[in-house]
Amino acid sequence: MIDSDLTRAEIEQQPSVWQATRRLVTAARARLDDVLGPALRDPATRVVLTGAGTSAYAGQVLAPELTRLLDRPVEAVPTTDIVTDPQTLSAGNRPVLLVSFARSGNSPESVAAAALLDRLHPAARHLVITCNADGDLVRRYAHAANAVVITLPPATNDRGFAMTSSFTSMVLAAHLCLAGDVDVGALARAAATVLADTTGIEKTVTALRPDRVVYLGSGSLTGLAHEAALKCLELTAGDVAAWGESSLAFRHGPKAALTPGTLAAIFVSGDAYRREYDLDLARELIGSLGADRVVLIGDSTHGLDTPHWHVPREPGLPDAVWAVAAIIPAQLAALAWSLALGHTPDNPFPGGEVNRVVRGVVIHPFGERRD
Repeated sequence: MIDSDLTRAEIEQQPSVWQATRRLVTAARARLDDVLGPALRDPATRVVLTGAGTSAYAGQVLAPELTRLLDRPVEAVPTTDIVTDPQTLSAGNRPVLLVSFARSGNSPESVAAAALLDRLHPAARHLVITCNADGDLVRRYAHAANAVVITLPPATNDRGFAMTSSFTSMVLAAHLCLAGDVDVGALARAAATVLADTTGIEKTVTALRPDRVVYLGSGSLTGLAHEAALKCLELTAGDVAAWGESSLAFRHGPKAALTPGTLAAIFVSGDAYRREYDLDLARELIGSLGADRVVLIGDSTHGLDTPHWHVPREPGLPDAVWAVAAIIPAQLAALAWSLALGHTPDNPFPGGEVNRVVRGVVIHPFGERRD
């Protein structure tokens, strides 16, 4: 097995594991309705989506769309924020539904965030979405009366360093659990189109050889931009500096990161209003970087003469759902960058500087007096 086999296979398997994920959530529907239904029917319930790193970005992708569909504020709060400031999670003594995303379920912050909520808010309910049936979160909540655990198909527990199929499957599962069914067949067809153009995506990366990349998007696609940038940082071991930002916020300082060698990739929204802001920025960046260094990720070029990573979109498909397929070009690009720079994508940090499951975190006692 060569050093990219796991990562490439886990990118390519996504359409099949999405189908399996849908079947699994469908089978859990009665339990979901029984345990989570009362919380979701109560308009006072605070819905918080949490995780760390890629798992936190899953929440960022979903929060705007779930806010619309559930007709209440839905917040994406990383476990790293909850653990360092846990009282913000119980502010106002409102009911809380904590949705925990976790590939391994063993990250110290994932377990600590859930435990802190139980301590500060014993009436809280939990939805755990994980890829590891043997993880600490599963052991803690598998038989809890206030929780539903969705353990995704074993193939989603990516063995490669970077989260790929685990990310998209968790996003899909959460939408299925909380907001209803999704046309997974349409997502699989979109993914097949992207995967068929793997060579074209790789050529864009290797021909331009950018020294840095910025991913941009609006609404749910801001979270996707963060995840896309993280994939590049992880798989290139930091050799390609990468940023993710919203299309409007980029001008407010982060634009200072641009160099003549930057590649800017814009996830173009399917919403007509948000799309105007994405395309305004695309035109501006074409003027400063040149058309060859601005990539549109979407279902159309919108009349702009730039590289285009085509991701089909069914009419009316929300950005948060389309994101499940739209991240694949960024995953493939990160893999191509990694290989072009001579890295080992399945293990880009052989010295252990960064780990697949985070290490070195000390969870300190909360609420004890300190002098």
